[in-house]
Amino acid sequence: MVPEGTTRTLAELALASGVAARTIRYYIARGLVPPPLAGGRSACYGDAHLERLERIRELQAQGLTLAEVAWQLAERPAEQPAPQPSAWLHYPLADDVTVLVRSDAAPWRLKRIRSLLSQMAAQLKSAEKTEDTDA
Repeated sequence: MVPEGTTRTLAELALASGVAARTIRYYIARGLVPPPLAGGRSACYGDAHLERLERIRELQAQGLTLAEVAWQLAERPAEQPAPQPSAWLHYPLADDVTVLVRSDAAPWRLKRIRSLLSQMAAQLKSAEKTEDTDA
């Protein structure tokens, strides 16, 4: 019996986990189990490896496929809260042009935006008139 906190060889890990050495190598190749703590002939495995193999066996016992097990074990960042919705002001400048501005913009900024949008709308209207007369 290997004391807790020590390292194991692949054969010892296979014996302790009940998973064949060949299968452990396959799990490592698939990324289900981390690589050994040391590589080569002196490869060794710690408690985390044994715990991961036990977790894989538990998930498979629940009927999960290996792909599902991999998804369950994947280290994902903590759940991010859903973004809060924001309201938008719609400024139609022409039949085919609408500008959206977030409604929580600072009042001074909204005033400046409205001024610029008025200028843009006037330019678009004069361009439409010019195009209409040229056609």
